Amino acid sequence: MKLVKLIANLGYGSRKDVSAMFREGRITDAAGDVLYADDQVAHEAIRLDGEPLDPPAGLVLMLHKPVGYTCSTKDPGRIVYDLLPPRFRLRSPLLSPVGRLDRDTSGLLLMTDDGQLLHRIVSPKARLAKVYEARLAADLRGDEGAIFASGELMLESEKTPLAPAQLESPEPRFARLTLTEGRYHQVRRMFAAVGNHVEALHRCRIGGLSLQDLPGGQWRTLDAHDLEVLFRG
Repeated sequence: MKLVKLIANLGYGSRKDVSAMFREGRITDAAGDVLYADDQVAHEAIRLDGEPLDPPAGLVLMLHKPVGYTCSTKDPGRIVYDLLPPRFRLRSPLLSPVGRLDRDTSGLLLMTDDGQLLHRIVSPKARLAKVYEARLAADLRGDEGAIFASGELMLESEKTPLAPAQLESPEPRFARLTLTEGRYHQVRRMFAAVGNHVEALHRCRIGGLSLQDLPGGQWRTLDAHDLEVLFRG
């Protein structure tokens, strides 16, 4: 791929913009030598204003999404792309959320521009466990765990029952729920089905990956080992 197209696809600007960067001498190699648009240089050796380029296509990142942000490119309010470098929103292929967290849910959100990987993660065949922590409006009754684990719970407007889910409740109004599905607002609707209301919801794990000490609003790229951990979990 030509360097102009490569850099433009990473969101640094249009091809016209990137061509101007070459003319201005802003694009160099690791030693500081000016590069030209037709040079053949390894991605990791390219510098723009002295800084390495963002990862190439195949980028996967983990974001600790705060409450108040939507997983959208068009929402008029705050969106998860506001938490990333602005050029990430302009990458081609598009950097997309892997599944979604609603505006009022915080926690672990994966994003990638690798379509095959995205579908592998969200595919029902993957059965990747997703762990949520919920603060509830009322005390748990005590039978919710059996209901969620039964594989027979039907949500309103659904035609098939939910797959079995595991509930842990260390406190009367705190629950940790492990799912292998990703239906629309599933956790909130599950608790509504047993007469309760979720006041706060946080996703803390997908597969074997957790946020660990990643602060709210921050992100980090994932490497091959992280992906092994993800699917191993």
